[in-house]
Amino acid sequence: MTDSTPILHQRYGDRSFSANFPWNDCLTSLLSHRSIRAYQDRALPKGTLEVMIAAAQSAATSSNLQTWSVVAIEQAERKQRLSELAGNQAHIRQCPLFLVWLADLARLGHIAEQRQLPHAGLDYLEMFVMAIIDAALAAQNAVVAAESLGLGTVYIGAMRNQPEEVAAVLNLPPHLFAVFGLCVGYADPVQPASIKPRLPQAAILHRETYCLESQTESIDRYNQVMQDFYQAQQMNVSGDWTEHSVKRVASGAALTGRDRLKVALQNLGFQLQ
Repeated sequence: MTDSTPILHQRYGDRSFSANFPWNDCLTSLLSHRSIRAYQDRALPKGTLEVMIAAAQSAATSSNLQTWSVVAIEQAERKQRLSELAGNQAHIRQCPLFLVWLADLARLGHIAEQRQLPHAGLDYLEMFVMAIIDAALAAQNAVVAAESLGLGTVYIGAMRNQPEEVAAVLNLPPHLFAVFGLCVGYADPVQPASIKPRLPQAAILHRETYCLESQTESIDRYNQVMQDFYQAQQMNVSGDWTEHSVKRVASGAALTGRDRLKVALQNLGFQLQ
């Protein structure tokens, strides 16, 4: 069992943070999570993919509808193409296993049609949201499993930059959408990744009712924490967390192609009523 104090200090970038609660190895693994963007040229042990998927399928799923699927990519050519569609991110090409997590309403539609049963409910926004949530819960379980096995991961949201092209690469029929990708592999020790500080709990944790104004002081502290982190990691990030974050939502163009997501989803067969 590991002492929680150093990990908590790293997670919040605040040596004054302290908490008195039970601790175990599972919590150590969860709070030690970091995004890995450099991988060793090393194959995964046999059965790794299958145990990750078993963990993913153990996540909660609304009404047991299981409205998600995943495509495992190991071929270099397909990883290369997906990397190009995701802004040429090198770690997609480098990792031994790349998983694309899908919101999947095709399966329910298919089995309903097989029995000649109505399925108009699949055309509603609620079902699409459900599928997104199902995929996210499943993927996070898979990440926890991978990290428990000593592997590193990083999510790739840029699968949403060009959804129709990604669907073509994966041969997706209508009513399937690539929510995000996930790199899996052994972290390259030559390029270590640090635990990135998160917002103070005072900005995230609300008791009984939500309060926006009370977050100002915590966010101000966090801005300084992140500036210190960027400098220590020699990251080329200008400004503080607030400035960096607001730039990402400054305009539709700042969404790097995802500003047309509604049109893309309709092209992929989602009605979103």
